[in-house]
Amino acid sequence: MSRSLKKGPYVDEKLMKKVKKALDTKDHKPIKTWARASTITPEMVGLTFAVHNGRQFLDVYVQENMVGHKLGEFSPTRKFVGHGGKMAKAQATPTAPGATPAPAPVAKK
Repeated sequence: MSRSLKKGPYVDEKLMKKVKKALDTKDHKPIKTWARASTITPEMVGLTFAVHNGRQFLDVYVQENMVGHKLGEFSPTRKFVGHGGKMAKAQATPTAPGATPAPAPVAKK
């Protein structure tokens, strides 16, 4: 559900101070932030943010198509390892490792 237009987008005040300072000084160092809930505004386009994902800071370069989204959307908090693994691969193959291979099919005459 989107935020009320009457209220406007949420942007952390300290983050906006850092953005304005970076724009004034033409500083291209990543802006370190924990404010994942902050909405990306047009002033942020072209800047790099180091967004915390709960464990480390991931660099997010803001482009025009990101305006209106939240910073946290571009810094994933979970790592998808994948389903299965050794067990799934062993069951998918006709023989388990170390087992004797199945005999080859005999051609009919």
